[in-house]
Amino acid sequence: MNIKALAAALSLAILCLPAVADARTYVDKMGREISVPPSPRRIVSLAPNITETLFALGLDREIVGVTRFCDYPQETASKRKVGGLVSPSLEKIVSLEPDLVIGTADGNRKETVDRLERIGLPVYVVNPGGLGEILSMILDIGEITGKRKEADRLVDNLRKRIDRVVLLTKNSARPGVFFQVGEGAMITAGKNTFIDRLIRSAGGENIAGDSPTRYPRFSMEEIILKNPDIIIVSSAKNGASSSIKQAWEQWKDIAAVEKGNIHVIDPDLVSRPAPRIVDGLETMAGIIHPEIVW
Repeated sequence: MNIKALAAALSLAILCLPAVADARTYVDKMGREISVPPSPRRIVSLAPNITETLFALGLDREIVGVTRFCDYPQETASKRKVGGLVSPSLEKIVSLEPDLVIGTADGNRKETVDRLERIGLPVYVVNPGGLGEILSMILDIGEITGKRKEADRLVDNLRKRIDRVVLLTKNSARPGVFFQVGEGAMITAGKNTFIDRLIRSAGGENIAGDSPTRYPRFSMEEIILKNPDIIIVSSAKNGASSSIKQAWEQWKDIAAVEKGNIHVIDPDLVSRPAPRIVDGLETMAGIIHPEIVW
């Protein structure tokens, strides 16, 4: 569809958008004021972590559109797809007649948000970083969607689980951890990245935690020099554990290899800032501190 035809289609769709009566004003994490109708009935999510959060709050029926990367929970398969994170289809989004679009600053382009805003759609942008900010995001989404009570209950449960991990590990030794992002090159997570914060919250010491590069590439010599006690590899492939361990077995000079401390973790549990991140924290804590009865 050419630009003129798209503009015409969008203009027509705007006329069909639901009226925003009794709208409430919120300030999103980009500092923008957004007018949102109370208890929105047609929500489009522009990121997997947002979709997971909406489902966790019981907004199954209200979700009318998600990205093609939104794959959890299973029910997302039946939702209309609006494209990817970086370049979702504005035409598809408008055709769904949403009364609320929720995007993320870490994934969606500002240009996309601006264009949707110019069209006349309310777009609320989140920007979670650490565990505390994820809990705040859940509360914010609960507030703007009319699910604050559900959000309060969910956050209370998640906070108790986080506090338990911190309490049980606070007096333990902090073993060195090398986190390998994917199975290819030795790319890891540097200082103040989400994974770095998770490792520290789980009672470990990220051996790349002093790197100013967010996701540095380590040489094998650097890893041997740092000599981690534990190696954690993120992989979504079924049965990947055996091949990953075999790939590391030649490096017996590394303490983690010598002791067989090589573990595989689902990347979605440690990279998506959504309620399941606490599952990831507990899983990581169990790997780092197997001596603790969880």
